[in-house]
Amino acid sequence: MPIATPEVYNEMLDRAKAGKFAYPAINVTSSQTLHAALRGFAEAESDGIIQISTGGAEFLGGQHNKDMVVGAVALAEFAHIVAAKYDVTVALHTDHCPKDKLDGYVRPLIAVSEERVARGENPLFQSHMWDGSAETLADNLAIGQELLARAVAAKIILEVEITPTGGEEDGVSHEINDSLYTTVDDAIRTAEALGLGEKGRYLLAASFGNVHGVYKPGNVVLRPELLKELNEGVAAKYGRAADAKVFDFVFHGGSGSSEEEIRTALENGVVKMNIDTDTQYAFTRPVADHVLKNYDGVLKVDGEVGSKKTYDPRTWGKLAEAGMAARVLEACGHLRSAGNKIK
Repeated sequence: MPIATPEVYNEMLDRAKAGKFAYPAINVTSSQTLHAALRGFAEAESDGIIQISTGGAEFLGGQHNKDMVVGAVALAEFAHIVAAKYDVTVALHTDHCPKDKLDGYVRPLIAVSEERVARGENPLFQSHMWDGSAETLADNLAIGQELLARAVAAKIILEVEITPTGGEEDGVSHEINDSLYTTVDDAIRTAEALGLGEKGRYLLAASFGNVHGVYKPGNVVLRPELLKELNEGVAAKYGRAADAKVFDFVFHGGSGSSEEEIRTALENGVVKMNIDTDTQYAFTRPVADHVLKNYDGVLKVDGEVGSKKTYDPRTWGKLAEAGMAARVLEACGHLRSAGNKIK
């Protein structure tokens, strides 16, 4: 069962919260980066999450048509086949989708899973993300309610981002400023609109200074301890125990974070951490090294013919896969998911 069923995905998230670990959520843009992520999970003996952003899906759809739905569906179907060769369980997820792309991405993908479930099959993706961080919180949560209801019917878990993550990803950008911190009031309003599980399970991307990309030390101030305040504030509002972890938190902008910041986030209910920038670099770095060291083989220099074995995409592609897999393996260690796969 390499691709999680809805029941197993829920079990994965429950195990992560109870065990205070999180799953690396690795963005992929090709069959090769998919294999790199799967390889990293397998070598770490960790389950994990594979995710496709709108830009990644557009790239996967091919530059002739740039069809996001075709790209996402094609890689998901491919993943269902090749993941069977890896002795881990993974969930398929779609990353950041803003309001102007919902009709061209998440809603059609939910429809695909609705049709599958109606036939007695499992959904194609196990979760989808609605990024309403550029909208007012009221509009964000209203759309979240609509999508959550459809997701539940299709046996899918919804991820919502209620306040901004800094930096830029796939055209969605926010300044790095004080608005990057979710308040207790924001969390309470979210619970009022989306419930605390009774209306369907959702993952919550709350902001604690998160920024997409990697920045030099001092440019980003993460406050993962804020997640504890959000849990406590909502728990008090709803009469739950003070130490109750009422939310399934997602850590966005995880690339470049310190181990101490990650540990604090795990202690406060993070069950999923997105990693993209670091794995992009880990994939590309070995390719650059290969080209620079073998430029006269990769290129036909001064009338020579180069070396087919050197510029063969399989040669540098294997190096790229190994580099990215190693970074995924490292992430599993940092997030404590290594060795915690479902048996």
